[in-house]
Amino acid sequence: MALTAEERVRAAEEAVRQLKAGLAGAGVTLPSLRVDPLSVSGEGLPLVELGRCNLDTALRLAAVLEGEQ
Repeated sequence: MALTAEERVRAAEEAVRQLKAGLAGAGVTLPSLRVDPLSVSGEGLPLVELGRCNLDTALRLAAVLEGEQ
């Protein structure tokens, strides 16, 4: 069964919520993390916009991904 437009948006919002919580637990905040508003009007799955971050945040994120918290 295909998801409705509303279900797709809710799924993307939940993904954003989970990403924010997981990143916060690792001490990383991506201030621009959100559901891309332009993508919700299309037929496919909405995009999650990770956005821009400063160098410190980028280095923290890289360290978390490398398991060096």
